[in-house]
Amino acid sequence: MEIFEDLLAEGEELDALVRGLEPERWSLPTPAEGWTVAHQIAHLVWTDRQAVLAATDPEAFREAVRSAPPDLVERGADPSAHPPGGLLEAWRASRAEVVEALRAVPPGGRVPWFGPSMAAPSMATARLMETWAHGQDVADALGADRRPTGRLRHVAHIAVRARDYAFTVNGLTAPEQPFRVVLESPSGDQWCWGPSTASQTVTGPALDFCLLAVRRRHRADLSLAARGGDASRWLDLVQAFAGPPGPGRPPAKASPAASSTH
Repeated sequence: MEIFEDLLAEGEELDALVRGLEPERWSLPTPAEGWTVAHQIAHLVWTDRQAVLAATDPEAFREAVRSAPPDLVERGADPSAHPPGGLLEAWRASRAEVVEALRAVPPGGRVPWFGPSMAAPSMATARLMETWAHGQDVADALGADRRPTGRLRHVAHIAVRARDYAFTVNGLTAPEQPFRVVLESPSGDQWCWGPSTASQTVTGPALDFCLLAVRRRHRADLSLAARGGDASRWLDLVQAFAGPPGPGRPPAKASPAASSTH
């Protein structure tokens, strides 16, 4: 399926950013407080391995989640858990293993996760989303520009599908009416979700929507428009990942509208 090939391609793109780094540049701080470039890649290794466990031994994964310490994510992102110089090879192995494991899930099978369980293609979409999101942190740390690709459609799709989850995880009741989401793709095409007759709409560049949905940019710094109060509220809450929403990133620029809304 296309998603598995896209997941491999997303990993390869980030691999190209880090494969030639001098050892000291692995210690560069990223926009995620306390996380270096090495932490970002170590986190991807850990989450890949968690996904492999969930796909191959669901009960063992559930037990690991039940007994997990409060600092589980921080422990998983610790680069010192890998031998010197072995982090990149560990990630190359883990991202191949996760694709193999997800491809082997029987049709209709569900894979447990830290949020709702998912079908294998949806889990692959989640892995692509996370690879892209942490890749953005790495790119920001290195001062590298990444060209957006059509793979962003996967990131946008999982954020749209998780609309109700975003409201729920923030302690709010999700709106009953559907939204219309229309995004401009990197190639200039339109990506659309929801009925064209919906009164609540979100429009803008796909890149901006995805950056917001993975909490790598503040809404005030992006060119996204919402029509309707519920749609606007969603843009304050949107997230494409499972778990607590987290604080997000502060705005890079201030505006009167931003200061009154956020």
